[in-house]
Amino acid sequence: MLRLAGVRLLAVVPVLLVVSLASFGLTLLVPGDAASSLAGSTASAAEVAHIRSELGLDRPALQRMAAWYGGLLHGDLGRSVLLNQGVGQAIVERLPVTLSLAGLGLGFAVLIGVPTGLLAAAKARHWPDQAAMGASLVGLSLPDFWLGLLLVWVVGVKLHWLPTGGFVPISVDPLGWARSMAMPAGALALTQLGPIARMTRSAALEVASSDFIRTARAKGLAEPRVFARHVLAASLVPVLTVAGIGFGVTLSGALVIEQVFSLPGVGRLVIGAVLARDWPVIQGGLLLTAFVFVAVNLLVDLLYLWADPRLREQA
Repeated sequence: MLRLAGVRLLAVVPVLLVVSLASFGLTLLVPGDAASSLAGSTASAAEVAHIRSELGLDRPALQRMAAWYGGLLHGDLGRSVLLNQGVGQAIVERLPVTLSLAGLGLGFAVLIGVPTGLLAAAKARHWPDQAAMGASLVGLSLPDFWLGLLLVWVVGVKLHWLPTGGFVPISVDPLGWARSMAMPAGALALTQLGPIARMTRSAALEVASSDFIRTARAKGLAEPRVFARHVLAASLVPVLTVAGIGFGVTLSGALVIEQVFSLPGVGRLVIGAVLARDWPVIQGGLLLTAFVFVAVNLLVDLLYLWADPRLREQA
């Protein structure tokens, strides 16, 4: 297991290198920079050029790239032009909101999707199966931001059950935090519930036809216990794969959902930076997303070993 973790950690380096090169390439391909945003729409060309010179944006691309990579080697992601603070500090302040949102969304999807998939497999080709798969297909087809807007209108505006936006830190008010995160996490969960439920159903049906499941039934075990104890355990590996991919999708969806619900996460930070051409923040946000995605995939690989003893022997 340790050897596998070491190999996966070494694989992080080329991935982050490619992402860093791609993110820096954006600064060269996309027109405009932060100098124009800082100067304002009424500034003259000379004023914009002066601000660009003060920020070092008029230096050759290779010099700026060398300075940026030099900072990365020392753990420095650069400095936000508009926020006037370190990019690392700005991301760290907002990261708990984004990670908690993505984690809650995926957690809801797993807690609902796995039992739904098992129920569909246990009642295959009957109405519970058809209803569960139909509902999961609808959830998969709808964009998360549209679901978020729908929840705001129905749950927040019409029913007044939950706040329509804003964020309450869990350290200040746990109940207020739960209320502020319920709708955005629910919107993310609805889009990932479908793939998890469908994969659980497919894996469970395949496992249910195995010899050891027939043996368990022959011993007189009740069908719910067969599915809960034996079928679920043997179906975990493909479900973990979908959940690992789903976290990446949920994380990217969280960046958009934060805009819908006015959550002060990394998504709002990066989108604001894109509009203002604050390139250090954009580059730092892309690197962070790539690192989190690779780290989650490493965690999924380790969970494989926990879920399937045969893989532990091969590792």
